[in-house]
Amino acid sequence: MPSENNGARGGPGLDFVRAIVDADVKSGRNGGKVVTRFPPEPNGYLHIGHAKAICLDFGIAREFGGRCHLRMDDTNPSKEDEEYVNAIQEDIRWLGFEWDGSLLYASDYFPRLYEFAVALIRAGKAYVCDLSQEEFKEYRGAPNKPGRESPCRNRPAGESLDLFRRMKDGEFEEGRYVLRAKIDMNSPNIHMRDPAIYRIKKAPHHRTGAAWVIYPMYDFAHCLSDAIEGITHSICTLEFEVHRPLYDWIIGQLDVPCHPRQIEFARLNLSYTIMSKRMLQQLVNEKLVSGWDDPRMPTLAGMRRRGYTPGAIRNFSRTIGVTKFESLTDVALLEHCIRSDLNKTSPRVMGVIRPLKAVIENYPEGRTENFEAAVNPEDPSAGNRSVPFSREIYIDRDDFMENPPKSFFRLAPGREVRLRSACLLTCRDVVRNGRGEVVELRCVYDPDSRGGHAPDGRKVKGTIHWVSAAHALEAEFRLYDRLFNAENPAAAEDFKDCLNPASLQVARGFVEPSVRGAAPGSRFQMERTGYFCVDPDSTAELPVFNRTVTLKDTWEKVRKPAPSAPG
Repeated sequence: MPSENNGARGGPGLDFVRAIVDADVKSGRNGGKVVTRFPPEPNGYLHIGHAKAICLDFGIAREFGGRCHLRMDDTNPSKEDEEYVNAIQEDIRWLGFEWDGSLLYASDYFPRLYEFAVALIRAGKAYVCDLSQEEFKEYRGAPNKPGRESPCRNRPAGESLDLFRRMKDGEFEEGRYVLRAKIDMNSPNIHMRDPAIYRIKKAPHHRTGAAWVIYPMYDFAHCLSDAIEGITHSICTLEFEVHRPLYDWIIGQLDVPCHPRQIEFARLNLSYTIMSKRMLQQLVNEKLVSGWDDPRMPTLAGMRRRGYTPGAIRNFSRTIGVTKFESLTDVALLEHCIRSDLNKTSPRVMGVIRPLKAVIENYPEGRTENFEAAVNPEDPSAGNRSVPFSREIYIDRDDFMENPPKSFFRLAPGREVRLRSACLLTCRDVVRNGRGEVVELRCVYDPDSRGGHAPDGRKVKGTIHWVSAAHALEAEFRLYDRLFNAENPAAAEDFKDCLNPASLQVARGFVEPSVRGAAPGSRFQMERTGYFCVDPDSTAELPVFNRTVTLKDTWEKVRKPAPSAPG
């Protein structure tokens, strides 16, 4: 796989994160070693924002000849599940990465983390506190208001050690006590005001069962897990920048194998998308989507089911780059990367989503012939496919209009069009049902126009796709669009008010027989319609196609300035 190098910060070919790593390697810091980690919480599925972090963590390790660990941050047992652990591993491998060594867990280190906490208590750097949650918040103060010391702050170390042991033994109920680091209640950084580092939580853990009833807080477990593993560069998103002093303080108080360097970068914010796991979980729990792998979700599982490719997502991650600046990335850029990748790799087929039958009256009944069409014009080595043709065909209803405006170049009474790769067709008459709706077209074809070429050189402006009615496969088309109709749904009072009611439309149509038996996950370009992927719900009797993305590329219009006026 190509390098995930991202662009122009910190030196030629290096973004600012890679520039820091490069300088550390050249200076001999950590003996010139590079060890990164990707530390997801197993409380949900990974999404496109995680893909950016995965490409950065694993990409840097690969580029600098280092290692990247995968470590589950499983310190909150009430929200974690083995389902998420398995899904995370599948997503990372699908993206094209493999972690070094075995899968790791923060829970692997629970005994050592407990001993580290005991060491802090003995050193007078931590104490057991019995303030209620409301009192804790009140005493902590606010960013512009100093905190107040807890009455428990000067509790003797021996007493805190005894209480902490009894907390571990399950003697107290949840919320009765917490263990707090003893730092500075007047710090301008609110995270340094004696933060909680252990709490009582009587919930079974997906790996350790009921062995523990106290669990370390994220800030305590994360930095020490990094240090235990010999991580050299702890790369995280900008919201953890204010946590960095606490990260460094905890490591600095204890005898640990190394002191990792935390580096923060701007997370991915994507228009018409939410990245909050809590909000995504809400969509799933309230059945507003079909699950974590719903093709409208920004999860990697959903994108995989929709037909996105790992190469396109990696290219998107390279394109957006790595910066310190928060911004909103246009989802059209992601769609552009998907189209660019699929255009090179997807076999072409013809599919009619909203079918309208056309009977070719001068074509012999019972006759079938085959026309040759390119499998992929972008890849001549892919060769041609054979497309059957007969007297009755289906065209897309949108390709016919009884009273068309001048700008409409498709089929209409008395008008000639080109059937892609087949012949020239002229509509002579229409057939209506009892409600006056057009249900069938009566047409004639030019027998001398094989392949769609006019024998006398006459110009035919319109080209439409089609399938032979006698040979077509009936199919279900799931037409997916953006899940939200607001550019920044997370900013709304209720993000669910921004749901797009047209984000999924289902239609029954037909596809050419070359797709018969296509496995779930197979991708195609339906000519003139869009890119589609075979859904796992497909059966031999009824293939199901998910629309991955339309053919129209709005990002190209954004990138290319309009031509200047003459003169």
